[in-house]
Amino acid sequence: MKGDHRSLLLATVLVSSLLLSTFIHDSRAEVITLTESTFSDKVKEKDTAWFVKFCVPWCKHCKNLGSLWEDLGKTMEGEDEIEVGEVDCGTNKPLCSKVKIGSYPSFKLFYNGEEVARYRGAKDVESMKTFVLEETEKATLNAQLEDDKDL
Repeated sequence: MKGDHRSLLLATVLVSSLLLSTFIHDSRAEVITLTESTFSDKVKEKDTAWFVKFCVPWCKHCKNLGSLWEDLGKTMEGEDEIEVGEVDCGTNKPLCSKVKIGSYPSFKLFYNGEEVARYRGAKDVESMKTFVLEETEKATLNAQLEDDKDL
């Protein structure tokens, strides 16, 4: 009987640990770190918009963003087909050169692998969310028009 209690306790601890690790993992999943090896495949996902922040660790303007990017990621989490990503240009210089990043922070929206807009507005969650939703809607409509032309 004593062994049954231990087994039950062990099973409870294992399940709790698994749930906790899933929760911890998911809480950070709103912003996806992109690298030179993952960037192209991710931003080329069909019918998906990627709003990407390009920064370097030493940039005071990037540091001044504080939790803005994570807050935006949490806000956008419920939006279908919109992902929020970030690239560290300190460790991914060739990628940042390829997408023509000249200053930090830079914010770009990609749709179906193509850059569709660069964000230059206010650095607050609501302004950025509005931008992403509007530009994603435009990109979606343009992609549908292109698909219709092909038919």
